[in-house]
Amino acid sequence: MGRDVGRPGLQLDLRPRGSSPRGSSPKGSSQRPFTPSSPGGNAPETLCRNADSLSAKGFSRAGHTPSLVASLLHFDVSFMVWVLLGALGAFVAADLDLTPVQKGLMVAVPPLGGCGFRLILGSIVERIGIKRTGLASMGLTFVPLIWGWLGGGTYAQVLGIGLLLGVAGASFAVALPLVSRWYPPEFQGLALGIAGAGNSGTIIAILAAPRLAQHVGWHGVFGLACLPVALTWLTFAFLAKEPPVRTGPKAGSALSMLQEPDARWLSMFYLVTFGGFVGLSGYLSIFFVDRFDMSKLSAAGYAALCAGAGSLLRPVGGALADRLGGTRVLTGALTIVAALAVGLASLPGLGLTVGLLMFTMGTLGMGNGAVFQVVPQRFPAAVGPMTGLVGAAGGLGGFLLPFALGSLQGSTGTFAAGFVVFAGAAATASVAVGRRQRVWQRDWALDVAV
Repeated sequence: MGRDVGRPGLQLDLRPRGSSPRGSSPKGSSQRPFTPSSPGGNAPETLCRNADSLSAKGFSRAGHTPSLVASLLHFDVSFMVWVLLGALGAFVAADLDLTPVQKGLMVAVPPLGGCGFRLILGSIVERIGIKRTGLASMGLTFVPLIWGWLGGGTYAQVLGIGLLLGVAGASFAVALPLVSRWYPPEFQGLALGIAGAGNSGTIIAILAAPRLAQHVGWHGVFGLACLPVALTWLTFAFLAKEPPVRTGPKAGSALSMLQEPDARWLSMFYLVTFGGFVGLSGYLSIFFVDRFDMSKLSAAGYAALCAGAGSLLRPVGGALADRLGGTRVLTGALTIVAALAVGLASLPGLGLTVGLLMFTMGTLGMGNGAVFQVVPQRFPAAVGPMTGLVGAAGGLGGFLLPFALGSLQGSTGTFAAGFVVFAGAAATASVAVGRRQRVWQRDWALDVAV
């Protein structure tokens, strides 16, 4: 849908057609009331306001920059810790002599732990506040790190460490609501994309962890990881500011949001986009070692190159979603991912494989940004629980993909089947997004292209 300078082009009225009058929302609903100025307002004034909103100056004045920085750091270091086991996977697998299925499960467990912890933190945010929740969750991150440093001598212990690392993956339920509540609707995609770019912690883990493990062992890397976590905890305590309390009905728990059909759809979309990104990020080091028989450090370099594309392009996806609509960007991203996964299933040579994976990860990153442009627009009064729910779905996807790749590789002797399954999931999600967009345009009064 095109933008009309006679009305706010980036606000969303999520009132069902024929429902309560504008300016109100149904009792108990978490949807946004209609608040834009009248279409008959002063057009030059609106045009000036819209032009200013598109500028960097308008963005910097719209929210709270220190909280944005705090969210980015919280997310970045938490993500680094969350994928640490995957980054060290080749070392752990060699030390414990793991099978392909065991490798896949080891990498899949931290995302599964993140799935559960996000549901918990998403609800706690609404009770004790975002800042307190963020400090508590980062404090708990020391538990699996110290366990991995001083213990972790058996496969069962490694799985336990991975499960507890999920608390770091629950940073979604802290960093994204903190940013979302500080920034107005027209900047949701960009602001959340910047905060979400903290998944660049993946690159730090994949690049640094194997090199450190060469000198101090993989157990020692867990101990060293406590240092950036401690520094980030102090920085977050100093910079983050609790956002203004929103008026209106209180949001329910993350699980209670499953009663909303749109919440279920958004969760499914994120299961594919973020699940694909985090699942591949954690598994690529093992993939390159097993597929091309290369050294652990070389595999880490290629894995970081691919993961970096997803981290860098997430803000781009959010910004494009602000302009074009989240579902449009998401439909295109999922279609491209499906095609790229088919290419990967053909098992090409190293150069083409790296290129395809870079484009796949970059496109998944854009899809992640697009999903979280829609979430706060659709559920502005329930950003915390919705972030927990959608993030949990992404964590579940991050469990399913590496587990499927490892299991199918173990049973078939090739990675082709795993990529075919992923291609089918992305194609199915793309069709579902297109159909859902038509439903939203038919049933809801939209002021932007969703």
